[in-house]
Amino acid sequence: MTEQAPCFHSLALRKIPTPDYADVCLAVLPQGAGTDPTEWAERLFAVESMPRWVAGAMGLRQALVPLIGVPKAPLDTFRVTEQSGEEALIFVRDKHLDFAAAVGVDPVGRLIRVTTAVVLKGWRGKLYFSLVRPVHPIVVNSMLKKATRPQPTPR
Repeated sequence: MTEQAPCFHSLALRKIPTPDYADVCLAVLPQGAGTDPTEWAERLFAVESMPRWVAGAMGLRQALVPLIGVPKAPLDTFRVTEQSGEEALIFVRDKHLDFAAAVGVDPVGRLIRVTTAVVLKGWRGKLYFSLVRPVHPIVVNSMLKKATRPQPTPR
């Protein structure tokens, strides 16, 4: 048997090839859902689409990060910066970290995935991400769960 090296491609890992942190979260696309990755990225990261507790955590983040010298995130932080093939990329370069999230859609397997890669910068990035790291996959999975919940059919 010939051994083959693993091969994993993502816009997030192309942008940040040697991350300090990375994860991948998956969900099943709802029946009949579209497969445009930019539309899914916009849907996933829209404040209105986030579970209430995630939106609340984002608000708390905005209030607390200035205390450690990290700037508040601008309103368009989670805008799509690039699309290539099956993925849309959200890339943020900031004082304390670089963040890349690639939202990929597999139309054949009917899956959506979010690949996240992060590079930490200095003590502020390490402190900030020490709080974010444990909850990051929980946050992304809850966003995926809400976004892929079947929409009620109009009467």
